[in-house]
Amino acid sequence: LLAILGGIVLGTLLALMRLSGFLPLSLFASGYVNLIRSIPLILVIFWFYFLVPLAIGRPIGSFYSALIAFTLFEAAYYSEIIRAGIQSVSHGQSEAAMAIGLKPGQVLNLVILPQALRVIIPPLTSQMLNLTKNSSLAVAIGFPDFVSVANTTINQTGQSIEGVALIMAVYLFFSLSTSAF
Repeated sequence: LLAILGGIVLGTLLALMRLSGFLPLSLFASGYVNLIRSIPLILVIFWFYFLVPLAIGRPIGSFYSALIAFTLFEAAYYSEIIRAGIQSVSHGQSEAAMAIGLKPGQVLNLVILPQALRVIIPPLTSQMLNLTKNSSLAVAIGFPDFVSVANTTINQTGQSIEGVALIMAVYLFFSLSTSAF
């Protein structure tokens, strides 16, 4: 949930930076999005678990490494979804809003984003589901997620059918509750 919220905030900022007329800002956001989207998530997780602590001189921990990696990785995907949604709104809508005297910030908040949300929500929900499923990759850096805890329980009790059924039920619950949104 934290990675989703952080990713949406950062993704929205990146989308607005990509759409801005200020070339250095647009190029930076475009470079970030294209770079992150071309790297596998597991590599980003490893970077924040192994390389960043070397660079800053102290360990971050598996939870924060995974949280930062998921947030930064998902922000790149969310920004493309949000940018496409904003660009799907007709340019005439913003011109009409400016004609009635709205300021650029008001145009974005009152006219563009509400119309863009109908295009943004379905792929954004799909990407949130991807993050839910990709969270199991945090096991690679030692973060005990639900699947690894369930596997430990399965190994200790020998009740593999019940354990796998529980894992399936939990992922199904998260997927259906996210899709209902």
